[in-house]
Amino acid sequence: MERLVYFDGAMGTMLQKSGLKAGGMPEILNITNPGLITDIHRQYAEAGCDIIKTNTFGANSLKLKDYTVGEVVSAAVENARAAADGRLVALDIGPTGKLLEPMGELSFKRAYEVFGEIVRAGATDADLILIETMSDTYELKAAVLAAKGNSSLPVYATVTVDEAGRLLTGADILSVVALLEGLGVDALGINCGLGPKQIKGLFKTMRDYASIPVIINPNAGLPKVGEDGMTYYEVGPEEFAEDMLEIASSGANIIGGCCGTTPEHIARMVEKTRHLMQKPLNPKGQTVVSSYAGAVIFDEKPIIIGGRINPNVNDSVRNALSEGDMDTITDEAMEQADAGADIVAVNVAIPDINEEEAMTEAVKSLQQFTRLPLMIESESPSVLEGALRLYNGKALISCVSGKKESMNTVFPLVKKYGGVVIALALDENGIPPTAEGRLETAEKIIKNAIERGIDKKDIIIDVCAGAGNPDEGLKALKLIRERLGVKTVLGISKTDIINADFLKEAVNSGLCAAVVDPCNDEIMEAFSL
Repeated sequence: MERLVYFDGAMGTMLQKSGLKAGGMPEILNITNPGLITDIHRQYAEAGCDIIKTNTFGANSLKLKDYTVGEVVSAAVENARAAADGRLVALDIGPTGKLLEPMGELSFKRAYEVFGEIVRAGATDADLILIETMSDTYELKAAVLAAKGNSSLPVYATVTVDEAGRLLTGADILSVVALLEGLGVDALGINCGLGPKQIKGLFKTMRDYASIPVIINPNAGLPKVGEDGMTYYEVGPEEFAEDMLEIASSGANIIGGCCGTTPEHIARMVEKTRHLMQKPLNPKGQTVVSSYAGAVIFDEKPIIIGGRINPNVNDSVRNALSEGDMDTITDEAMEQADAGADIVAVNVAIPDINEEEAMTEAVKSLQQFTRLPLMIESESPSVLEGALRLYNGKALISCVSGKKESMNTVFPLVKKYGGVVIALALDENGIPPTAEGRLETAEKIIKNAIERGIDKKDIIIDVCAGAGNPDEGLKALKLIRERLGVKTVLGISKTDIINADFLKEAVNSGLCAAVVDPCNDEIMEAFSL
């Protein structure tokens, strides 16, 4: 077991004590007054922290005026390194200060570029990257992709939430955990916004969902505004340390402070908790997909995947795609949500249109009008990648098979962007006629995924029950659930032999999800058992 790891505390609070006015750019001081910045870093080092955050929270090209990002970030890393004395230096990245589309005007692509510039400027001399105080999962995703796409450093990410556990743009804690673990961050957590008392319960929720180390960096209580217009915090070092002791004892792995905390807060926190060891990580094994607003767990209840946005089964969708009519596409999604769908599938492949452009537009539109997670369905790797990159959440992906070419193209996308992927139990030899053959193919797919760093909880097997003898399909469902311990799904098309009666048998055999028309009462009744 390892001891707790400690972040430092607030930089802005210390600079305000040194005369920085409200609204001033603290990042500029890396160049104009490096001695002051290094001295603050050194005070935190002496207080006992293990990780020093660079003074780069707002050092991005959308905010900086008189200096370049490269100049400010390079100076900041140098200042932190000068005080580190063997401690780790974290390249600190905060929000851009702009809302992303569709709520604002900043595009996802531009946000990625802004974050990438910061990473390239500081990653060479830093030990890890800390993305913090994020209140929008879309911006969070852009930052994580930029960090991983422009460096090989460990990436930590923390969000700021309200007392109900929601981000500004609506995400809950489970959807944040699903997104970040899917993207492959090394640690996640909560910072800013709230004090340790308010964060206690929210931390426990995050700990219950997370399978990786959890970071808690609270403020020194809730912010208040004094008569002079300056923000201040009322929680002193002793009270802060007592609260952090409770949080650390409950399983936090990495702790520190945010706004209002000082070297005194950190020193007292370290003193109070230095006897504690980190609790062992507990992989949760949950299969989860998410949207910007929430998450869906594949558990005991069969999951309904609305399959109407598919030109192969819905002529109105085919016509809408031909005419570039996204209103019909979003109407279909909302109708399925009202009918009880948990997830909405999106397939836009028809001849004579640009599938990649159509999928991009569909994903953008659907994210504005439905809170449900999406299933991205395409046989084209480039279409999948374009959609997964822009998708604001952890998507369900359709699909991969046991064919080598399929696994070689789809699994890297799953690893890069996160997601839960549906795997068809077939390979170069087609669909095995027996349940045992489909089990063997599923085992091969799962083994290949694990070798690529994809957890088996993020694999859902489609046993291709509509092909061949349906009894073999039902038997395959049972075998795969019992022997492999993964989730299962059925995909239904116009030509399938699958009907409501078959679905009832499939649910009793361990079916976890199905792609169906949720507006069909007979089909939905099969899931109400």
